[in-house]
Amino acid sequence: MSGVSLEGIVKAYGAVQVVHGVDLEVQEKEFVVLVGPSGCGKSTTLRMIAGLEEISGGDLTIDGRVMNRVAPKDRDVAMVFQNYALYPHLNVAENIAFGLRIRKTPKDQIDSQVKEVAGILGLTDYLERRPADLSGGQRQRVAMGRAIVRNPKVFLFDEPLSNLDAKLRTQMRAEIKRLHKRLGVTSIYVTHDQVEAMTLADRIVVMNDGRIEQIGTPMDLFLNPANTFVAAFLGAPPMNLVNATMIGDNLAEFNGQTIELPDLADLKGSVGRAVTLGIRPEFVEVADASVANQVKIDVDLIETLGSEALVHASLSDKPFVIRTETLGKLDLLDNVTGFTINPKLIRVFDAETGVALPGQVHEQ
Repeated sequence: MSGVSLEGIVKAYGAVQVVHGVDLEVQEKEFVVLVGPSGCGKSTTLRMIAGLEEISGGDLTIDGRVMNRVAPKDRDVAMVFQNYALYPHLNVAENIAFGLRIRKTPKDQIDSQVKEVAGILGLTDYLERRPADLSGGQRQRVAMGRAIVRNPKVFLFDEPLSNLDAKLRTQMRAEIKRLHKRLGVTSIYVTHDQVEAMTLADRIVVMNDGRIEQIGTPMDLFLNPANTFVAAFLGAPPMNLVNATMIGDNLAEFNGQTIELPDLADLKGSVGRAVTLGIRPEFVEVADASVANQVKIDVDLIETLGSEALVHASLSDKPFVIRTETLGKLDLLDNVTGFTINPKLIRVFDAETGVALPGQVHEQ
């Protein structure tokens, strides 16, 4: 079983601790994405798995073997870096084969493996070219080929698409997804891009300040964020967060407006309690003046995206975004005065701790 287990993993530089007791179980053949803002500890955690950073505390296990003191070359992992790390004086075939040559693999075996990997990645016609003659996407495929040809137990990806333009990133995401489906190798992928995380992962690990905030499937984290950090980080655009005060068992007020909330046991008899309401832009229905019981907003800008649009507005003097379908008819948004939403789709968080109140499980 080529799973990866992190138990209480800590990283410290002198007296400064940057990763705080991370616990994570990655199952065999699973694709797990570590995501979070810059400086959250995700790349440091990946580098500890690879053996490029020393582990300050806890245990790292790969395929049932504790790896804390095992050299990187003996961990049977392959890493794909952000900057490609290709040898400029070697052609594509030589770059892919480099690791095999170091291990003194027989030449005929190297040639057959390089050809097989080149076929998988669409590089067969480029084997004689050098990195300088390749596009960014082709260079990244070569870097992936160098990892694949080793047939490792675990793939590690450290923001491999960060240097590509938007179109190439979309194409490479699809290629990585297809590659994982074909090879079925346990993979751990680091990114700060939550769109990459949502589209690639079997499970997402959201990190912040060296700690894990939440682990779950992409849709579970999207629908059921554990706290306001996860709610605001995942989603494009992210979840709207509105400060409110309870005025009834399932009724809240903000700036003179009221909104109905889901029926939660934790809110019973909580008049006067401060809460934070999480409202996904996709869950909102825009309303004009004819719609009753709407929440009023001040529309600032409508951003057109073809068949849908983003309505940028203000609510309680804070930005509020609605994502709505237009089918190309933007005049439908000319008279927006507010919105309505099913109370069951509102996520309620404690205003002080930012933690979601219990009893809220939105099904996928």
